[in-house]
Amino acid sequence: MTRYVANRLFKIGIWLFVLGCGPLLAILLLASIGLWPDPNPNPIGPGLLAFFTFWPAVICTGIGALQVRREPD
Repeated sequence: MTRYVANRLFKIGIWLFVLGCGPLLAILLLASIGLWPDPNPNPIGPGLLAFFTFWPAVICTGIGALQVRREPD
């Protein structure tokens, strides 16, 4: 696993996913357990952020994982 974390594209993809989808997932989680002020939120901003960052994060993570797998041991 440390080989994956050492790869730059893999790290960029993971951070892009966490920072892009994290706010939306946090709002959904907090609303489901009742800690969000609106029990039925409509988070447009975090939703758009997640929409535009999800696939680039998946692509960067995938390319980084392929680079690590193709490296000789």
